[in-house]
Amino acid sequence: MVILAGAPAVAQDGTEMLTYGPRPAYLIDRMEDGELKSTLQACLGQTPERTDFSIGHRGAPLMFPEHTDVSNRAAARMGAGILECDVTFTADHELVCRHAQNDLHTTTNILVTDLADTCITPFTPATDGEDATAECRTSEITLEEFRTLTPKMDSSLASATTAEEYQGGTADFRTDLYVEGANLLTHGESIELFRDLGAKFTPELKSASVEMPHEGFTQEDYAQKLVDEYKAADVPPSDVWLQSFDLSDIRYWIENEPEFGKQAVYLDDRYEAFDEDEGEIDPMDASTFEPTMQELADMGVNYLAPPLYMLVTSEDGEIVPSVYAEEAKAAGLNLIAWSLERAGTLTDGGGFYFQSIEDLTDGGGTNFELLDVLAQDVGVAGVFSDWPATVTYYANCMGL
Repeated sequence: MVILAGAPAVAQDGTEMLTYGPRPAYLIDRMEDGELKSTLQACLGQTPERTDFSIGHRGAPLMFPEHTDVSNRAAARMGAGILECDVTFTADHELVCRHAQNDLHTTTNILVTDLADTCITPFTPATDGEDATAECRTSEITLEEFRTLTPKMDSSLASATTAEEYQGGTADFRTDLYVEGANLLTHGESIELFRDLGAKFTPELKSASVEMPHEGFTQEDYAQKLVDEYKAADVPPSDVWLQSFDLSDIRYWIENEPEFGKQAVYLDDRYEAFDEDEGEIDPMDASTFEPTMQELADMGVNYLAPPLYMLVTSEDGEIVPSVYAEEAKAAGLNLIAWSLERAGTLTDGGGFYFQSIEDLTDGGGTNFELLDVLAQDVGVAGVFSDWPATVTYYANCMGL
């Protein structure tokens, strides 16, 4: 039985069946004629299968409010074999799923509740050419208070003159259709939900917006508590890919929780963030890599995850692997790419995620063309996506 669109069906044994929905076929239609398009078209009748190659980035936030139950259920129904909870903490040091400790003003209704008084920066209306502003943090509220908030699509209206207006601003390539009934998640709740959905786990330890230690809660306490919640839930380390942009977190897990540290993922943001341990890098110049790929491998790092554009470049009208990708492969590092389907229609070059192949990006079909190079030439182990059905479809079609 082939499921093409609509709500997921239920098999005779009571298990939920997967669905690609209409988007993969739509993107295939946008592709230029060629061997890849023909191959993907030939798979239009295939039955969806879950795959670890497809990773839900905050669930499926292209159309569902990120880090909510509905977003992750949607990602799982699209066949994502691994789901993500970005982890931060509340005032009472409980772990919750949010992309950043200070994003409550754009991802929840906090500004129109009594908890608005807890915001670090109260809502300030747009005036005299200045955009409206606000900043609200999970670290300023308790877990009990966090549970009272209602999630929404990550957005804000820059021209807002009231807190109610500020709730708007959803990007035109997203939608508010699937917000109703969404619920926020603690990290512990995400573990139970993902397991129930048949998915594995890739939690990201987010940098704190507050100074650490926070009321005695150290960075090491934070990193350890993340692991402890998987241990308490009896989740095998082989099903968990811990993530952090901070190399010191990765090294902590490698040294103190080696079974979990084996699959710890070093998220690479050295294109913009660097310190005494990490230097600014050019993906096409190996001499700028600090640490080098081999040095990372020697530290015990096995997984490296940069943004999409760092893994590829444009050469003679083709998408090809970057120097960064080749060096990582030579050092034996597993690569994971982020994040597909985050840049809208791709009719304007694709922005940040497609910057290294801007001259070859001419519409939504480029998603599959990039995926093919990442899988076949770069050899990535998985791809994060805001709409996992696209990656699932490709992986299923190619037998990944």
